[in-house]
This record gives sequence, C-alpha cells and structure tokens, in this order.
Amino acid sequence: MARRAEPVRPIKPAPRPERVEAFRLGLSAESHAALLLIAKGYRILARRWKTPFGEIDIVARRRGVLVFVEVKARGCVDDAVEAVTERSKRRIINAAELWRAGHPDHANGEIRFDVIVVTPRKIPHHMVHAFDASA
Repeated sequence: MARRAEPVRPIKPAPRPERVEAFRLGLSAESHAALLLIAKGYRILARRWKTPFGEIDIVARRRGVLVFVEVKARGCVDDAVEAVTERSKRRIINAAELWRAGHPDHANGEIRFDVIVVTPRKIPHHMVHAFDASA
C-alpha cells in the first residue's frame, strides 16, 4: 500500500533581528513588572494571556481587586504613555471581559486597568487605574 505524501508546507522565514530583540525586550519588561507587582503584594494570576482580541500582559489580584496590566517598555515614560492608545485600551478591555468570562471565580468584584512603564536603568513606574472600561 502506497504512503500518502505529506503536504508540502512553506518554509516560514526567520523573524527579523529587530523583531526578535523587541520580543526579548517585551519579555524582560513583563518580568520586571511582575516582580514589582509581587513586591507590592499582588498575586499574579496570568501572564501573556492570549485572546482573539490580543494579549493581556499581566492579570493580578490584590485585596479583592482584579487588575489587568499593560506593560510598556520605552526609552522614557512619556513615550510609553503615548503607546497606550485608545485602540489598545479597547483591546485590553475586550480581552479582560473574555478573561473574566472564562474565570467565574474572578467574575465579580472590582476590576482595574493599570499600566507599568519600564524604562532603562530605572525602577518600573506603576500607573494605578491608568484607564477604565468606559474609555
């Protein structure tokens, strides 16, 4: 009996070096942000949680408040703040709704949207309640 030929899959090109570096920088920034949150008494529930809307960098909980955190790594705080656009806020809010739907034990109670800015050679800057779901 003849073997069926495997379908030919196109070879995926290697990512560009600048994309690889950006990915590594993002992972490092998220790790620094998570450590900051842990030091502040937050419990990390999820990191890099993917949805059809996009990714939530960090989901944490502290004193009954569920916090969805966007992490931005930039050269300065102002650049990072500008990088959190209305479109990205909407993406995070939609993804947070999906997260809560999939985690009924966290579905009720207060939620908050924070931003943590990671800049070179500085302690990450935690912007508490950076935006809300009505944005």
